[in-house]
Amino acid sequence: MTASEDFVRLTDPYRSELLAHCYRMLGSVHDAEDQVQETMIRAWRSYGEFEGRASLRTWLYRIATNACLRALENSSRRPLPSGLGGPGEYPEAPLATARPEVPWLQPVPDALVSAGSGDPAEIVASRQNLRLALIAALQYLPARQRAVLILRDVLRWRAAEVAEMLGTTTTAVNGMLQRARARLEQAAPGEDQLHEPADPRDRALLDRYATAFQNADITTVMELLREDVVFEMPPLPTWFAGRELIGRFLRSQILTEPGRFRMVPTAANGQPTLAAYMRGPDGPDGPDGAYRAHAIQVFTIAGSRVTRVTSFNDPDLFATFGLPSAVPAAAVLAPAC
Repeated sequence: MTASEDFVRLTDPYRSELLAHCYRMLGSVHDAEDQVQETMIRAWRSYGEFEGRASLRTWLYRIATNACLRALENSSRRPLPSGLGGPGEYPEAPLATARPEVPWLQPVPDALVSAGSGDPAEIVASRQNLRLALIAALQYLPARQRAVLILRDVLRWRAAEVAEMLGTTTTAVNGMLQRARARLEQAAPGEDQLHEPADPRDRALLDRYATAFQNADITTVMELLREDVVFEMPPLPTWFAGRELIGRFLRSQILTEPGRFRMVPTAANGQPTLAAYMRGPDGPDGPDGAYRAHAIQVFTIAGSRVTRVTSFNDPDLFATFGLPSAVPAAAVLAPAC
């Protein structure tokens, strides 16, 4: 076996967890993929000097963390619309123009960052540590505080290990962790907890929502939303809070006729997710009658109700999810999984 083959054999098992780590640091699946690639290039170049004083996993995390810190030096935080201003008050009015220049937070497909464990407790922990609310809250932390909190509270590294990685002292690490925890609690207090993997209640709710959305059944959609639900749609800066306003928005601007959307189940950030395909306003979009990629909708569910819909209106995300850019008009909704 060549050195190159040996390197790939030893490092490949860590790719998905390194991607999850870089995603938590950067808030972008595309940037995370770039930094994992950069990590592997740097690791390969230094592989001959790796002396095994630390585990291979620790060594790779050190390279990945420093790569992310460098990437964050000249970048701004990745927000969601609800992090930039107050909610919209006029759901029937024209929406604000999309802002593609904003480095919006992105979802990450579960398939790319799966824990590779059949242990339900490990799967729940992995999902909790990738939920959108947490990733959005991490964006409010300075880069080094973000790294310390992820390494200590998510990966459970010892303070001395983190201090060595970052070239500082355990006292400094503990201080950064305390400040990061306090700031994180301000940014995302009292988050709802996720259910166990593949919770049948969530699957049933998602199926009902998808069917109602496809049929423009506003009454059923409203029944599935909690009173204080939030609906946001990056790259559009406008967002809405409250079931009544969101219902008016959906009725007047989104669910204007049955059959305008086709919804396909997928999974992101350990949360129930639908890929929305949209038909053009004057009939099927294109000669084949296909529905075109429109949005990845990530749902937060609590108490058998939807509490937040984050609709990432970015067709370019579909390729990352392994989804086609179009589905036939006759496509049938598959069971949620």
